Amino acid sequence: MTQPVVTQPPVTEARAPVAAESPRLRWVLLTAGLVAALALPWFVYPPVAMDIVAMALFAIALDILLGYTGLLSFGHAAFWGSSAYVTGLIATHYGVPFPVAVVGGALFAMVLALPAGYLSVRRSGIYFAMVTLAFAQMVYFIGYQWSDLTGGENGLQGVPRKFFGIELVETESFYFYYAALPILLLGMWAAWRIVHSPFGRVLVSIRDNTQRARALGYEVEKYKVIAFVLSAGLTGLAGGVFAINHGFVALTELHWSTSGEVVLMTVLGGIGTLWGGVLGAFLSVMLADYLASSGFDGIDLVTGSVFVLVVLLFRRGVWGTVRHQWLAWRQRRTSSRRTSAGADPARRGP
Repeated sequence: MTQPVVTQPPVTEARAPVAAESPRLRWVLLTAGLVAALALPWFVYPPVAMDIVAMALFAIALDILLGYTGLLSFGHAAFWGSSAYVTGLIATHYGVPFPVAVVGGALFAMVLALPAGYLSVRRSGIYFAMVTLAFAQMVYFIGYQWSDLTGGENGLQGVPRKFFGIELVETESFYFYYAALPILLLGMWAAWRIVHSPFGRVLVSIRDNTQRARALGYEVEKYKVIAFVLSAGLTGLAGGVFAINHGFVALTELHWSTSGEVVLMTVLGGIGTLWGGVLGAFLSVMLADYLASSGFDGIDLVTGSVFVLVVLLFRRGVWGTVRHQWLAWRQRRTSSRRTSAGADPARRGP
């Protein structure tokens, strides 16, 4: 008999110092994030800005599994790429507005995730990661061999960007950004609702202590499958918008390296924070775009070095470390106030 492999859960903000996050700060962050999303194409080339937001949703979707359920998936490229292909095929062959095509791609990703999740969640740790990787490689092989449908190595070309006959959106990347942005923001809001719902609390309990969650009566495998499918659906939304944005779907969208890239973004920003996925996507996409535009060939070398430095210097990721330090400072401040109030007789009650 083989011995079960015990893996340590990832460092997440659930292990940060206990301190209530003020509602005012939450609204400030949401407002700042919305303003930044609306202003992004004014400062960044619009197609690149769209890639940033799409990859941010991709990282957030993965974080539902990695940060809140404790499952490291190396197969999410299957849902990202398959949704991109299905979105492109629907838009090409049926001529529907791109939001309809994107929803169709997301639904396909969720259907595809059902058998994959059912088989994968029966394993944990490295075994779960390897099963998801094997599944993604199988989807990649199908995409490569089914060249009549997917274009094979040439990819799916000429994906239209139809939007109810509005020419500016269909021809100008700047206006397309604002037409597609609500889809991605809706996906981010859905992710926030998932992790802050009672369902999300159960996922965190499964991540922290699977056996205790099972002893409390929760069907652990069922919750994991649902989380896997929801994560795949949000990934599909991002992949569909990505395909429409580029007007082209490359075979690399199904490759395992795409899964590795989004894992890097999530770890870079901070696991289990949601905001970390946004920051990680922004840093990764902007760094890659800057290096590519400057003619530098070793993009992977630089991004890999940055990843290693972040892991060594920021154990919780960039956003996760900042938030952890802020919560620790706030807790110390609250404790010192209580101590001083207890030591000052004038502040005591009668």
